[in-house]
Amino acid sequence: MPDEIVGRGWAFPIAMGPQGGIALTHERNEIEQAIRVILATSPGERVMRPTFGCRLHDLVFAPNNSHTAARARRYVEEALGMWEPRIRVTRIDVHPDTEETSRLIIEIQYEVKATHDRRSLVYPFYLIPEE
Repeated sequence: MPDEIVGRGWAFPIAMGPQGGIALTHERNEIEQAIRVILATSPGERVMRPTFGCRLHDLVFAPNNSHTAARARRYVEEALGMWEPRIRVTRIDVHPDTEETSRLIIEIQYEVKATHDRRSLVYPFYLIPEE
């Protein structure tokens, strides 16, 4: 039954499976991979779906500060609300990484609507540091 609720698709990134075909996701990681695809895709990148993706890449040259973190949070919330209807986002925290000055850490807590399974995902986003 979980396969019917969550679905199945190609693994991301695309790779070969154990039998030599295209690797597929399984019910546990399919939604996580879908979230990563949404966050890693810039709007306009997909010709047949030009609005798909997240505006995070607009921030690649922004300074790593609280203003940039707030914009990143808003962009992630908007993108997941638009493109991942299988989840309910419960919290998004974005903060500069203390170990890497050119990286934002995006922590997403969400619930799978069909199963009420609570999950979390940490997504690092890299900025181009100022020179």
